[in-house]
Amino acid sequence: MNPILAADAGGGTARNLTITLFLVFVAVTLAITVWASRQTKTATDFYAGGRSFSGFQNGMAIGGDYMSAASFLGIAGIIALYGYDGFLYSIGFLVAWLVALLLVAELLRNSGRYTMADVLAFRMRQRPVRTAAAVSTITVSIFYLLAQMVGAGALVALLLGIKPGTTFLGMDADTAKVATIIMVGALMIIYVTVGGMKGTTYVQIVKAFLLMGGATVMTVLVLAKFNFNLSELLGQAAESSGKGAAFLEPGLRYGVETAGDPLKTFYSKMDLLSLGIALVLGTAGLPHILIRFYTVPTAKTARKSVLWAIGIIGTFYLLTLALGFGAAALVGGQAITEQDKAGNTAAPQLAEALGADFFGGDLGGATLLAIIAAVAFATILAVVAGLTLASSSSIAHDFYANVIKRGQASERQEVQVARISALVIGAVAIALSIYAQNLNVAFLVALAFAVAASGNLPAILYSLFWKRFNTSGAVWAIYGGLLSAVLLVFFSPVVSGAPTAMFPDHDWHWFPLSNPGIISIPFGFLCGWIGTVISKERDEDKYAELEVRSLTGAGAH
Repeated sequence: MNPILAADAGGGTARNLTITLFLVFVAVTLAITVWASRQTKTATDFYAGGRSFSGFQNGMAIGGDYMSAASFLGIAGIIALYGYDGFLYSIGFLVAWLVALLLVAELLRNSGRYTMADVLAFRMRQRPVRTAAAVSTITVSIFYLLAQMVGAGALVALLLGIKPGTTFLGMDADTAKVATIIMVGALMIIYVTVGGMKGTTYVQIVKAFLLMGGATVMTVLVLAKFNFNLSELLGQAAESSGKGAAFLEPGLRYGVETAGDPLKTFYSKMDLLSLGIALVLGTAGLPHILIRFYTVPTAKTARKSVLWAIGIIGTFYLLTLALGFGAAALVGGQAITEQDKAGNTAAPQLAEALGADFFGGDLGGATLLAIIAAVAFATILAVVAGLTLASSSSIAHDFYANVIKRGQASERQEVQVARISALVIGAVAIALSIYAQNLNVAFLVALAFAVAASGNLPAILYSLFWKRFNTSGAVWAIYGGLLSAVLLVFFSPVVSGAPTAMFPDHDWHWFPLSNPGIISIPFGFLCGWIGTVISKERDEDKYAELEVRSLTGAGAH
């Protein structure tokens, strides 16, 4: 069976099964969302789920938020195409959780109410800091949303057997991907506007169970295919990749040594270092992860939820190794890139190949493909809902309630603005995603991590740990890190000047690295320091109060 032809293999059966599973999942999650909407009566319910979730529930929801389409589709694809170098994403995403646990999780939960800006603005002037935090939250969320929605477009094109030259319901491949992106955007807006944090959290818990189950089944089948012999799996992966032994060694994508061009070699090695820094530091600045710490009743529960999340996420990233190398071995690099240039469909194509081997030919392949694709689609919907909730909450709580209304807005008004904001953010994300379809989704998320680590992380760490830090420093840190990261991405090969760029037919790039983290993250910290020392504003009493609150949780909620 040709793995490229996806839904063609089982003909109409595969398509019907796929569409049925999608509709079942969407119906179940919409039912959860409607149920949750009846429990959502206050702003605390909408923003923080009433702070009613247990450590295990919140840990599963954090896992559901974090194990995105980038993890399941993007990392499996990048390992399948680049072997050892793709493995760096798995390690980076996992190690990042230790930074989040040790530096921000408990302190942030103790210090704020609904958003990251609650902590940043506690001992500073409210309006400039909350405005900056809202701008940063929206920017990071949109970068992350791009990854999820691009993954959705690639996934549905595979499921429906749509590739260049074919049509479905009168749509060609590109039109079908755009239609899918619009559909995902519409669903995420419904989840957030109707269900709020409670609905979003339960959708994420369901999705985490499905994703862990699907990845575990596929991993066991991959290992069984090679008699649980890792050496045999890796050997076959290297052979089928078309790259031989180099597939299992560093330097295929990052740190590439170019003979006769030391500058190009240097840039490649710097790109690797930049990626590593962004992955490890980015999680602690992601708004949709940070707001999850506010959904539990106590600091102890927050610690438990992060420990559960680390266990779930760590297990999952180990499984992605088997999925990536399994796809390389059983599907092959050429078949993967023919379906999707960035490799985003490697995991579903692997599911199809495994189903054909273990469950009875083409129909078995079509069945497992449909199940795993439905899980991946569930992953996308849950994560985009979390992202949209984070950014709409920031607009409503930080910008509208505290900047425009100066703290005089009612809870009803706040929640109403949050729902309108979700609609606008969804529309912007849909529009931008249409232009980003050539990029690997794991790579897109790495950019979101770089932007988060550049703008949010310096402000958070300085606010929690530096007594002298002030309003000027916070504003400089957020805007300096954010603008430097976004500008460097805009002038990098990611946007123009490369075959896989967002605009491949144009070239205005001058920044040589694909990930800006190595420049923009230190620049964000530097801006925060400069902004602080040039201002005479200081409030050591307020810092002492924040320190007590962050360590004990006294008076936080």
